Amino acid sequence: MKFFEVLKHTVNILAVVLFGAVAFLFIAYGLAYKNLQFISEHFDLLFWISFAVCGAAVIAGVLFYIFKKQTAFRLIICSLVFVDICAVVFFALCATGLIAKINSVEGLRDYISQTGSMAALIYIAFCFLQVVLLPVPGSVAVGVGVAMFGPLKCAVYSFIGILLGSIVAFYVGRKIGYKAACWIAGKDSIDKWLEKLKGKDYLILSIMFLLPLFPDDVLCFVAGLSSMTDRFFIVMIVITRAISVVSTSYSFELIPFNTWWGIMIWLSLLVLILISFKLVLKYSDQIDGFLKDKLNLNKR
Repeated sequence: MKFFEVLKHTVNILAVVLFGAVAFLFIAYGLAYKNLQFISEHFDLLFWISFAVCGAAVIAGVLFYIFKKQTAFRLIICSLVFVDICAVVFFALCATGLIAKINSVEGLRDYISQTGSMAALIYIAFCFLQVVLLPVPGSVAVGVGVAMFGPLKCAVYSFIGILLGSIVAFYVGRKIGYKAACWIAGKDSIDKWLEKLKGKDYLILSIMFLLPLFPDDVLCFVAGLSSMTDRFFIVMIVITRAISVVSTSYSFELIPFNTWWGIMIWLSLLVLILISFKLVLKYSDQIDGFLKDKLNLNKR
């Protein structure tokens, strides 16, 4: 029994080291091609930054595992897997010389338009995994999609992937159960949100799905573990995901990051979102009671 425990700990620690090493090696070999002038001029700096970031992630993962911080450990593992995927893609772009051809948004979109439906399918799969497995915020996934496809196609593709991922996450919680949801999303996160949403899952969850910064992936698992019906969840998630995806897609296109007024708008939006985030958490009981009274939900 002790032998298998030692073996388990060894495998977990080696997994962190392996994922970190793979990420660094593919990034380093990609940088070595020096296809871009920026990479050629700053090769040493980029090399050591990559080494430092991957090394820090490995050390953090090992420490989290040793001190039994399972949620943080799983987050590091998922992050390293995601970085590995990005590193392999980066290496492939450098090795084939494609990175020099798509070093602008217009060049990227022109190249993607030549690949047919494959790029769209890969992006939809990425959005699906972003909800179910990968620790990537939805706004980041949508931002990548806008750069790749433009706002309209990004909105359609990301909506499909995020919607499918949300439904799968919901049914993991509903059909497979608490232990499976905890393994994927982390026990601490699941327990925290179950406690916060106890008795008010219908209304507060709907509000949370509309606002950025809330952990939508975890909330989908939580919804599956709550008293929320399947029908209500599907209708609610279709409406809230459509609103959030479309608004995020077009905001990235319409509000530039390279002007002072664009930066001011983004900062203002961030402040408003943070205030909304705090208010919803602080006054969730009052909001829930008010809406139930107005909608006569207490009389059911």
